Amino acid sequence: MKQLFPRANTPRWIIFVIDLLLCVFALFIAYLVRFEFAVPREEWGLAVKFIPVYIAIRGIAFFFGKTYSGIIRYTGSQDAIRIFVVLSLGSLLFFMLNVTAKGVFNSIFLVPTSVIIIDYLLSLFALIIFRLAVKTVYAEVTKERKEKKRIVVFGAGEGALILKRTLDKDASSEFEVMAFFDDDTRKGGKQLEGIRIYPSADLEDWLNHHDVEDLFISVPDIGVERKRDLADLAVRHKLKLKHVPHARNWINGSLSANQIRTVQYEDLLGREEIHIESPRVRAFVEGKRVLVTGAAGSIGSEIVRQVLMLNPEGVLALDAAETPMFQLGRLNEMAVESGKLELVIGDIRNETRMVRVFEHFKPEVVFHAAAYKHVPLMEENPAEAVFTNVFGTKLMVELSQRFSVGNFVLISTDKAVNPTNIMGASKRIAELIVQGKGAALRSVVTRFGNVLGSNGSVIPVFRKQIEKGGPVTVTHPDIERFFMTIPEAVQLVLEAASGDGNNEIVVFDMGKQIRIAELARKMILLSGLEPNVDIQIEFTGLRPGEKLYEEVLASEENLKATHHPKILKASPRSINESELNEKLIHLHKAALAQDNMLLVSIMKELVPEFKSNNSTYSQLD
Repeated sequence: MKQLFPRANTPRWIIFVIDLLLCVFALFIAYLVRFEFAVPREEWGLAVKFIPVYIAIRGIAFFFGKTYSGIIRYTGSQDAIRIFVVLSLGSLLFFMLNVTAKGVFNSIFLVPTSVIIIDYLLSLFALIIFRLAVKTVYAEVTKERKEKKRIVVFGAGEGALILKRTLDKDASSEFEVMAFFDDDTRKGGKQLEGIRIYPSADLEDWLNHHDVEDLFISVPDIGVERKRDLADLAVRHKLKLKHVPHARNWINGSLSANQIRTVQYEDLLGREEIHIESPRVRAFVEGKRVLVTGAAGSIGSEIVRQVLMLNPEGVLALDAAETPMFQLGRLNEMAVESGKLELVIGDIRNETRMVRVFEHFKPEVVFHAAAYKHVPLMEENPAEAVFTNVFGTKLMVELSQRFSVGNFVLISTDKAVNPTNIMGASKRIAELIVQGKGAALRSVVTRFGNVLGSNGSVIPVFRKQIEKGGPVTVTHPDIERFFMTIPEAVQLVLEAASGDGNNEIVVFDMGKQIRIAELARKMILLSGLEPNVDIQIEFTGLRPGEKLYEEVLASEENLKATHHPKILKASPRSINESELNEKLIHLHKAALAQDNMLLVSIMKELVPEFKSNNSTYSQLD
């Protein structure tokens, strides 16, 4: 049987009874005030008859209005509004009964109207003051029980106000706000919830003279550059940097203290977010059937997500990985249910399966993202890299031509440029296959570097190592890499694919390369720890096939501008398709024979700039 009042903290029925008693007491005082503490006998007689009606109406209103349900020590504005509404409706009903009683009982009011008004004001005052008093007493009693972390908050707007109230309301919160800082100098010297606001220019000096542990960012859409500045400041003062999520990510529209997360170093690597609202991109996809291979991967799944937003006729997501594909379907459940998204398990090396896919779906645009990408694994398994990255791509290109696909987009990598490993060389051959079709297939090859948050990326590895207490392992003190966010990379892929050119290799503005050792150091610092004191950084040596730095342009390729400032077009060398196909036949035979030395030798013929730094294969140079 369901309880009348659900139990939590103080039993709810006790709050219910206290509220009724306070209201009855308010009614008694209202009579005394109305008659100047000399209530006539006949009025007391009417009051005695009125009290059962009064208690019944107030009780029913409290029950359905749930005024008793809130936790008293966390009383807020919503609780006060609820009390105001419930008391107002009850007093309005009293007034209506009073008017009715006047007509029925020959112009005698059941209770004076002035008493109803006074009772309403006193009841409202009593119930709210009761809750605030309990909240204040509880705060004072518990304040000394738990030593809280002293924090400062950057931003003094609405987000800061909600943050302060959330931390105060949450019993498990361990933070106490000491000061607010804001870029708006007009707020300097004012107060927010009793806490002073300072100009952001004073933050460094203030931290030099005050002992705090954390710096919170309450500005939801703060730019990357500003966040970097605050991160550097936090590192200098050995503070943990935390960020309040955007309101759109709050749970059920309310901020929870558990949602406030520590700023990760990858948050600082990206550039200012790119928003491409290009009509040409929408026109490129809208109303078309789009096939995405490798759809369960980091890039592929983001291509699926962004393409679905552009109103295609349908999207076919293809991948050989069952569990990630299941998760992709869960993330895009509405699109699957509506028929906009179809999930297909299949291997791009399986010709029978791929022919069936093209016959059934008849794609108009193909995004080919399926590939093996991990350099050390492909050094140990070169035949598999060739089967998937080379001949899987070859099959997709040939089927796209056979089934008159309008646009073919190959997702390549900066590791295909002057490759030093099997994976990079296999992707470069994939590029050659696409280029070899020339005007026979409208195509574009897109190259970019590492994407933040991708499967197997170095940042999650470093984070896990830090969480375990170290050491953090870096292959070489001078190794550098490009980084780009996944959404930005895919936006640029779509923009490049929608261009007017054909048979092009496009490269993206990746910004500056980042030294991995410095990345590791800053990740440790942002965790509130000291590199090589709390967490050791160890250098393990370059892995087979690994470069010190990445390139996005080969020596014989020249960059040209395109319609977009962050997209540049390369001028690759010419390809003789018949010669290419002849060498590919030999490469396929070597892969089938699992003859790694012969296989790599043929790869070097196909890609003369391939200079392996793996001692096993370097003798073939």
